[in-house]
Amino acid sequence: MSLNRQQVMHDVLERQPKLPTRPENKISAYYGENVFNKFVMRSYLPDEAYKGILKAMEDSTPVDRKVADQTATAMKEWAISRGATHYTHWFQPLTGSTAEKHDSFIAPTGDGRAIEKFDGSLLVQQEPDASSFPNGGIRNTFEARGYTLWDPTSPAFVMGETLCIPTIFISYTGFALDNKTPLLKALSAVDNAATSVCQYFDKNITKVNASLGWEQEYFLVDKSLYAARPDLAMTGRALFGAQPAKGQQLDDHYFGSIPQRVGAFMKDFELEAHKLGIPVTTRHNEVAPNQFEVAPVYEEANLANDHNLLLMELLEIVAQKHDFRVLLHEKPFPGLNGSGKHNNWSLGTNTGVNLLKPGTNPKTNLRFLTFFVNTLAALHTHADIVRASFAGVGNDHRLGANEAPPAIISAFIGSQLSELLDGLEKHIKAGKLTPADKTALKLEIGRIPEALLDNTDRNRTSPFAFTGNKFELRAVGSSANCAVPMTVLNTIVAEQLNKFKTSVDARIKKGDGKDEAILKELQALIKKSKDIRFEGNGYGHEWVKEAKKRGLSNMRTSPEALGVWGRKEVISLFDDLKVLKPEELAARREIEYEKYMMKRQIEATIACDLAQNTILPAAISYQNFLLENIMGVEEAFGKKGTKMVNPQRDLLERTSSIVNELYTSIGKLNNEMDKANAMKSHQKQAEAYGKVVTPLIEELGNSCTVLEGLIDNEIWPLPKFTELLFTR
Repeated sequence: MSLNRQQVMHDVLERQPKLPTRPENKISAYYGENVFNKFVMRSYLPDEAYKGILKAMEDSTPVDRKVADQTATAMKEWAISRGATHYTHWFQPLTGSTAEKHDSFIAPTGDGRAIEKFDGSLLVQQEPDASSFPNGGIRNTFEARGYTLWDPTSPAFVMGETLCIPTIFISYTGFALDNKTPLLKALSAVDNAATSVCQYFDKNITKVNASLGWEQEYFLVDKSLYAARPDLAMTGRALFGAQPAKGQQLDDHYFGSIPQRVGAFMKDFELEAHKLGIPVTTRHNEVAPNQFEVAPVYEEANLANDHNLLLMELLEIVAQKHDFRVLLHEKPFPGLNGSGKHNNWSLGTNTGVNLLKPGTNPKTNLRFLTFFVNTLAALHTHADIVRASFAGVGNDHRLGANEAPPAIISAFIGSQLSELLDGLEKHIKAGKLTPADKTALKLEIGRIPEALLDNTDRNRTSPFAFTGNKFELRAVGSSANCAVPMTVLNTIVAEQLNKFKTSVDARIKKGDGKDEAILKELQALIKKSKDIRFEGNGYGHEWVKEAKKRGLSNMRTSPEALGVWGRKEVISLFDDLKVLKPEELAARREIEYEKYMMKRQIEATIACDLAQNTILPAAISYQNFLLENIMGVEEAFGKKGTKMVNPQRDLLERTSSIVNELYTSIGKLNNEMDKANAMKSHQKQAEAYGKVVTPLIEELGNSCTVLEGLIDNEIWPLPKFTELLFTR
């Protein structure tokens, strides 16, 4: 064992849990104390300003200058009382993470002193340098100007010594340079569309909010072991490694007892999360060793997304306090379950109704069916866009494996609801419904709650599953920004609801009663979207064949999926609903191709570096060790010794053979990287890295893994999976 690895293991084995100290026994006593929420605003703001902010939050209207100034002053005083010395506009550039630039509150007074200053203009708008953020060609790189604009629907918060103000990020020309802007527009679109449809059932409904509940999975690795694995540090995943004797095959880690060090870490980050108003409630061991999950209660989608991004930051910060590093990569260890982030989605009204929850009578159940069937229809029409929304390098390692849905998009709704929809499809007549027909339908619709009480067991192979009062988008990757799939889902549902409203109104105009028109349109949608419903095993080869017959796409890699953003109908969809302009959508496509290429490039580069400069020297040292042993035994025992060293010769031959294979793989990988890098477009580069370079990375990794199993443990330089995954 190398000195480095020896020292690392010594450090790890000496670790002790670092238990945090709670400020109060009751979480409610400190929950949200670092958030400038409505309760705090009510205490700090004059009535006029408070009402102005509430109106802006509820109606998504601009805040006037007077209210902005009053709010800024109050926000500054409150933040300073929480220990803040700086402020920042906290935004979501197209890097996949968040960004911030800190400015001090102080302003010199001219007499050698300073005062704390923060006014409405600084709150509402700032001008960070946008030249270094991805833009996909919608602005010139020599132009620096970009604007961050306050999002009052997501409350400001203090983190460390900084007041963080959630904002959108746009270019000088008004193009969105972030993930929050299109999400807010998509949420507005689904609000308008859903509210309009709700008028058929309840005139008191004036607003519909999309809700999101995410489930964040992650791995923990000791920081010293992490530092000793350059592939983990550079790419977020181990590019190779021999499987430990015991992995997850005994199913004894899932929901098992949480290790003490991990438990202390969880208590600490939950404490900080609760102070920031993030309503995390669930924590547990996941399937793989050293894999865990945290989940909150449901929130409005924009706020929930902000909270998820903030939590991912918290996980990293708090983990290092406990001598851990967090791995948010979708597949950090080959051969073990990867990590996802299930997005649980629903629609709720200002009257407190979940539109995807069955009611207690035929009327409320007809409302449920309306939104349920329209969601399925939206998924059927735009399954490819949904697939594209969670494309990425990390997810390519995970999709299609046993822990994640396949790349084929389908919906699971349970056998009872399937039978009910099939019944509605068959029973509704083309002409006027008779009183008997209407009675029969009422009885059929009225039994929905009963059907759901005995609903089919959840299908964990489905990418889009109905789970009683919500849909669960299960294919989103653990490192993803939820804003992207949520933008897509809310946009496609908005479009479908608008189409539904137009069709129902047309039927009513022709003489159908309201309920009759709704039922007939639902019948048409049930029939049209039937192919997207699938109740079986999504991992089976039979489903691949069946899906192809149904005309469903199977885009196994991200470069394939990203091509969807360039389709005319997709461009029109986002443009018509004013979610993304064609230029903005094209920019995102270009950025994602480039991001995919660069991440694969980093993987390939570090793989070559590790193989050339770490693994090959270790293998050569082992070869020399064997040679010395062989020659020493032969010298000591003569002809008798020749037979005695047959095992060593065999080991030497096997090692030498793999060394040759590894050396060849390094050359092939470098050669194909050069070819890919020389291609003129990011799309072509991404495709080459996906189809040609990635298999070569795996080929090289396989050789390294074989060598790990051959080389003396004292010589092998890198921490093994046994150490990475089972050292608490």
